[in-house]
Amino acid sequence: MKTKRGFTLIELLIVIAIIGILVSVAYPTYQDSMKRGRRADAQGALQGLAQAMERNYTTQGTYAGAATGGADTGAPAIFSSTSPIDGGSIYYNLRIASAGASSYLIGAEPVGSQAGDGVLILKSTGARGWDANNTANGSLANLSASPNEVEVSEQCWKDSC
Repeated sequence: MKTKRGFTLIELLIVIAIIGILVSVAYPTYQDSMKRGRRADAQGALQGLAQAMERNYTTQGTYAGAATGGADTGAPAIFSSTSPIDGGSIYYNLRIASAGASSYLIGAEPVGSQAGDGVLILKSTGARGWDANNTANGSLANLSASPNEVEVSEQCWKDSC
């Protein structure tokens, strides 16, 4: 006599439970990795915007007027206003918080699935900040209007400084 071979219901349930445990551990790690990657892309976009601000200063003699409509604040007219800059889903909006004759403050506000990740800032002095605990509630306007008064508890772009 030949016996039929196969999986029992208990064996199948054990395999499903093991897969469920592995997924519950791996998925949050994957999500965190994706957030960090998007944040790094926004940091690169901010540095590109800073270079555009410097080019604008070289040609105009001032940082003022680099925003849309020749304004001193708002979406940049001299660079992409979103990150990633090459298209696709938008995870950060790039903004000029203030631009004057000799200084500026630019930032990246998280949107969509990146919301809650905290605002990234870059000053004309090269100082960087990341509102990792999201006290500004994802808005650059909630930090400060003056580049010299911006208080971001985390004064770097890393997870831990």
